[in-house]
Formats: sequence, structure tokens, C-alpha cells
Amino acid sequence: MTATTTTPTKTAPGPTAAGPSRTPGGPGRAGADEGRIGLRANLRHIGALVRRNALQIKQNPESMFDALLMPIVFALLFVYVFGGAVGGSMGTGGSGAGRDIYVNYIIPGLMAMGGLNIAMSVGSGVNDDFNKGVMDRFRTMPIARSSVLIAKLVVEAGRMLVSTVVLLLVAFLIGFDLKTGPGELLAAVGLTLLFGSALTWIFMLIGLSVKTPQAVQGLGFLVLMPLQFGSSIFAPPGSMPGWLEAFTKYNPLSNLADAARALMNGQGAVAHPVLMTLMWTVIITAVTAPLAISKFRRKT
Repeated sequence: MTATTTTPTKTAPGPTAAGPSRTPGGPGRAGADEGRIGLRANLRHIGALVRRNALQIKQNPESMFDALLMPIVFALLFVYVFGGAVGGSMGTGGSGAGRDIYVNYIIPGLMAMGGLNIAMSVGSGVNDDFNKGVMDRFRTMPIARSSVLIAKLVVEAGRMLVSTVVLLLVAFLIGFDLKTGPGELLAAVGLTLLFGSALTWIFMLIGLSVKTPQAVQGLGFLVLMPLQFGSSIFAPPGSMPGWLEAFTKYNPLSNLADAARALMNGQGAVAHPVLMTLMWTVIITAVTAPLAISKFRRKT
């Protein structure tokens, strides 16, 4: 009778009581990877996503129609339809002189309005990306969730710049007279882009909070219409009822429009509206950017 010896075979380790196993790309891994991403890697991810969004615009040129055509339509519409009446009440002379006065009044206001219109389209785009499953792909990648939103912000700032340049080209063709210099003009454009970027965070938060792009547009118009028409963009507040005139003083779009007018027309105080616009930019960004990023992380 002989004795046989056996050696135990090793089995693959299974999940332990310490916690469930995590698959690559799962929620646990994604959160850990995001915590380890450094600044340089984060910037690289933002750059790659900016390139992706820019290539999407190249493949779909129609997405630039709002940035290219809306400034032309608004400039011609307001100057030639309302310029004679509104401008005539602001100075002396006939309808022709009124339009000459109004074009210098309305163009800085339209710069402020353009950023708001483009920012609203961002919310619809973010919402549509979720509905199409684009964000599911980003969820499996070891990238910071904030880089997706920041990349959209950078691309939309570029679209705002294009829209502003188109508006200014049309403005000079229809008689806008820059009464200061290139430095003040660039300051007005930069201030518009800063404030427009802050508004973008609001609409990205709306896009992350509602279910459909149509809901984003409906809710966006509820925000957009009072801010636009209850401001000094289209007409001087002095002709408004007392309660509406008081609202325009605290409306951030009025501050931006007044700042752009002071910088481009050389009339009125510059420091106060500029500081108020910068203050609104910081407040809006500080409140809505963390909320949008947090909402995006929870949703993905």
C-alpha cells in the first residue's frame, strides 16, 4: 500500500468581504481616476475635447448659422425698423438722423445680447448629448468630468467671438462710428466674452437639469426675455415706467451694455458699469459652475 500526496491547487481570488469588485471604467474606477488626474493631464483632456467639438462644427457647418446670421439680422432689423423712431426721440433731426444716433446706441447692446443667445444654445446641446448617449462614452474614459463642460465653454466662447466680429463688421458698414480707439473696442469685446462665458454655465446647468432640448429652450426663453427687454439694450431706461427703470439698474445686461457703450462711444462713466459687469461675471460663475459640474458628475 503506497501513500500518495496531493498539492492543493490555487484558485482565482474572488470578491472579498471588504467590498465588491470594480470593473475598469465602472463608477468606482472613474471616480478614482478623476481624483488622480493632474493639472497637465486635465489641460490635455480639455484640449482634446475642444478639438473634438471644433471638428463637429467643421463637419456640421449649419451649427454656425446662429453665430453668423443672427448678428446680421438683428443689426439690420433694429437699426432700420426701430432706428428712426427710437433714435429720433434721442436727438434732433429726421428719421435718417435718428438712425445715425441709434446705430451707435444699439450695437453695443447687441453685443451684450449676442452672448446670451449663443449661451442658450449650449444648454440644448448638452442635453442632446445625454439623450444620444455621447456622455456614456465619456463616462468610461479616465478623464475629469469638468473637462467636458470646460471644453464646451471654450468652443462657445470662440463662437461668441465670431458672432461679435460679424456684428461689428455689419455695424461699420451701416454707419457705426467708433469714437474711442482699438484698445477700448477690444476691452468691450473682452468684457462681452467674459460675461457670455458666465451665462454659458447657467444654460449648461439648465441643460443638465431638464429632460429634453425643448424644455431647455422653453426655460431659457423665460430667463432670456425679461433680461433682454427689461434692460438698456434697446432703449434708454429713462422712458420706462419707474418700476421697470429700477429693474434695469440691477439687470446685469444693462451694466454690460452701458459698459460697452462707454468704452466704444466715449460717453458716460466707464468704471462703474465695468466693475458691475465683472462682479456679476464672478458671482454667476462662482455659483453656477460648481453646480453644473456637480450635476454632470452625478448624471454621468
